[in-house]
Amino acid sequence: MGSLCATGTLLALFFFAGSLTPSLMPRSYIVQGLLSGICAAVGYTIGVFLSWLWRYLELPWLSRHALPLRAFTLLAALIIAAIFLWHAVGWQNSIRSLWGMERLDSADPARLAAIAAATFALLFAIGRLFRLAANRLSDWLDAVMPRRVSNVIAFALAIVLFWSIGQGLLLRWGLNAADASFQKADEMIVPDEKPPAGVDVTGGDQSLVAWDDLGRQGRSFVSSGPRSQAIGDFWKTPALDPIRVYVGLNNAETVEDRAKLALKELQRQGGFERSLLVVIAPTGTGWVDPAAIDTLEYLHRGDIASVALQYSYLTSWLSLLIEPESGQDAAKAMFQEVYKYWKTLPADKRPRLYLHGLSLGALNSQLSTDIYDIVGDPFNGALWSGPPFRSQTWNYITASREAGSPAWLPRFRDGSVVRFANQNTTASGDFAPWGAMRIVYLQYASDPVVFFDPSSFFREPQWLKGARGPDVSPDFTWLPIVTALQLVVDMAIATSSPVGYGHVYAPQHYIDAWIPLTDPRDVSPTDIPRLKEHLKSVAG
Repeated sequence: MGSLCATGTLLALFFFAGSLTPSLMPRSYIVQGLLSGICAAVGYTIGVFLSWLWRYLELPWLSRHALPLRAFTLLAALIIAAIFLWHAVGWQNSIRSLWGMERLDSADPARLAAIAAATFALLFAIGRLFRLAANRLSDWLDAVMPRRVSNVIAFALAIVLFWSIGQGLLLRWGLNAADASFQKADEMIVPDEKPPAGVDVTGGDQSLVAWDDLGRQGRSFVSSGPRSQAIGDFWKTPALDPIRVYVGLNNAETVEDRAKLALKELQRQGGFERSLLVVIAPTGTGWVDPAAIDTLEYLHRGDIASVALQYSYLTSWLSLLIEPESGQDAAKAMFQEVYKYWKTLPADKRPRLYLHGLSLGALNSQLSTDIYDIVGDPFNGALWSGPPFRSQTWNYITASREAGSPAWLPRFRDGSVVRFANQNTTASGDFAPWGAMRIVYLQYASDPVVFFDPSSFFREPQWLKGARGPDVSPDFTWLPIVTALQLVVDMAIATSSPVGYGHVYAPQHYIDAWIPLTDPRDVSPTDIPRLKEHLKSVAG
């Protein structure tokens, strides 16, 4: 303890206190403890650097007689951290109340502080190892070069050494282990899981796509969802069995072959004879959100075909980290195969063509088309939900929004091409009539996958300025560096939120997005709340 830097300790306590303030996601004491420990370590590192810089510039330094002042300052910072720790439960409840979650009686401050201390101690030890390595390297280099030059080179070499160990060995080992684990999970067939019966079913008796090679998410997609009986019972009218086509990673060797196979299977099942055709870009694991597709199948009484192509079996963030091109290549290949054939059909007889993607699927789906390739004969529309902050098209539209519209619910020009929706606002309303192509972004203001902003390390995000989103805590305050670290952790836990908040999109909000996008026939205003309740009961 005696070797701790006073400035570093002071900033560590301030960063710890700041980390307890609310952000987008409610946090358990375990998650909060890890976050607080990381924030404290970052604050300490900044303090150490500032102390070194002050001494290096030979600025006036506090004398030994200023020890009481330093002690008083550290005591004040410790008191502030304790006060913030006391208020942590109230800040967490400011989010939970908005989300309809049960309020917490306590933030478990003792456990939270213990986890934070342990996390800080681990990172502090790693920092000391780094300093030891840099000092040893500098000592070796002092014999052949000036001291300050050796210090700079030794520091750079220490960074290379630790980066190589961290990324080249530990991270690669972890990623390889995750890769093998997810691959096993993808190949696993549940004992009671059997190929679907029937001819016109993916993985069925006459399917061109082998059931065993579909992957876990593919088998789930083609064997789940509403059938004609359930849809017909709800509407009290005859309905069709929706067509669902899926091709897994193991169904063909290359992405081009898989896309061609998906097209042939779609043709075999009569997908181009339906009223609607949806090209889906799944998430990293190959998962397709049932809330998105089930709702559309109900709205159109089963007269719909959908097709998806698996490009990975890793979770979205791992897929984006390890193989970012795979999802883009798969989305492009699938769209191009479908679009190329769709264009050859008579305009009055072909299905209306839509794109859909959630999260990483939304990012890849936006990258699957080139405006110059489709402007002469555009597809009908797209619904992209929870688009990641890296989405270039989404970023451009949000930045170009009308003055006065919030960043979390932009209004883009006259709304004839692009509209935004959330829990409380649909894509219908005071807009110009739709053009030839319709695009809807469904996003929650509390979704950190959408609203993480790298610049929040040093600048307040636009979506925190002015009126807040309906699901964002009024106590959320931007803090340099700390807020960005909070949002990084929020992204990691984004799918732990209740349905209808964070990164978990609700069926009722998909219904409100699909209706103005696809204009389902014979759906009256009284049918919509009834369908929402029905799908909530089925999902719950």
